[in-house]
Amino acid sequence: MNTTADLTPDTARARMVDHVRHAGFAENPAVEEALRTVPRHQFVPAATIADAYANAAVITKRAADGSALSCASVPTVVAMMLDQLDVHPGHTILEIGAGTGYNAALLAHLTGPTGHVTSIDIDPDVTAGARHNLDTTGNTHVTVLTRDGTLGAPEHAPYDRIIVTVGAFDIPKTWTQQIAPDGRLVVPLRWRGQTRSLALTHHGNELRSDSARLCGFVPMIGHDTEHSTHLDPDGHVTLHWDPDQTLNPDTLHGVLATPKTEAWSGITITGTESYDGIWLRLTGTEPGTCRLTTHPTTVHTGLCTPANPSRTPALAEHDSLAYLTHRRINHGPQTGRYELGATGHGTRGPALAQRLSAAVKAWGTTRNDTPTITISPKTNRAGKPLSITKNWTYLTVNTD
Repeated sequence: MNTTADLTPDTARARMVDHVRHAGFAENPAVEEALRTVPRHQFVPAATIADAYANAAVITKRAADGSALSCASVPTVVAMMLDQLDVHPGHTILEIGAGTGYNAALLAHLTGPTGHVTSIDIDPDVTAGARHNLDTTGNTHVTVLTRDGTLGAPEHAPYDRIIVTVGAFDIPKTWTQQIAPDGRLVVPLRWRGQTRSLALTHHGNELRSDSARLCGFVPMIGHDTEHSTHLDPDGHVTLHWDPDQTLNPDTLHGVLATPKTEAWSGITITGTESYDGIWLRLTGTEPGTCRLTTHPTTVHTGLCTPANPSRTPALAEHDSLAYLTHRRINHGPQTGRYELGATGHGTRGPALAQRLSAAVKAWGTTRNDTPTITISPKTNRAGKPLSITKNWTYLTVNTD
């Protein structure tokens, strides 16, 4: 058995792809073959072979505060998005977010010698690195451009496929203009505190998803970001919301010091079972859906006990808040499972907790269903009921 010290690139790459397949990704045989062929370690030369092929992001550029500016994405996420993109030989592809060049090399492998890949990034350091890596791995035919990703690359349009490998808060008109009428757009879009990799196709003048997978990405430079405020004096609990939401942070300061109300749903999960679908459904039914992040000490002190301290869906309305929580079941046949519920604070806390608990119940009966997301252009009309207003589009989550 190989140790870390004598691990060869071929062995490490095979293990990486085996892990990706075991996790349920690279279901498209062409994607699996590309992952087994393209040498990821040559796109992250500063990393060890073990790190280059681990199921983790490899950060290649950081900001002064230490936050990631560019990376090679997690292999399972790469495979997931390539599955969503459904590339065929001969396709013309636009990639927004050049990264290390690794994804562009995978795309070039998938589209073959009769296709073409254009990769763009706003950061000249990133594009220079991607260009170098692509050249040294024999991918000289891939075009790399330095520009704002929202502009796209009209000189090579129309595109059969567009893939965005940085976090986006909206879909600019240029992307929809540059994609072919029967083309496909895959983008990690952020709204209401969560990011989903959406696979979108044209339906009239709208884009409609046929896949929506949870993910996380370095955000695009210059795109709208969330607003945030601390809810407690020590700054251990932070609420995050979108620019189109009219929350007043002054009315929410100190809300956690008000009496709390709990509403339990009766819906249970195991410790490893995903419940992120609750958040997605909430964005289609509750305009006040936002994100709560907490310091672990808040759970120990009882100040705030969210289901996931690092990121939990919440409902905010005027001077009130409710957030998703859970409790361990230690009796009966369901011992070891967790019941999902909601904790509310403020004058409307009880009602918000009941609404959030009802949303959990609705998810619990159809937890394998994925809502359809529709992206509509901002023309001279208002959005549909419960549409989320972006800079260029309206986003609607259809839970029916």
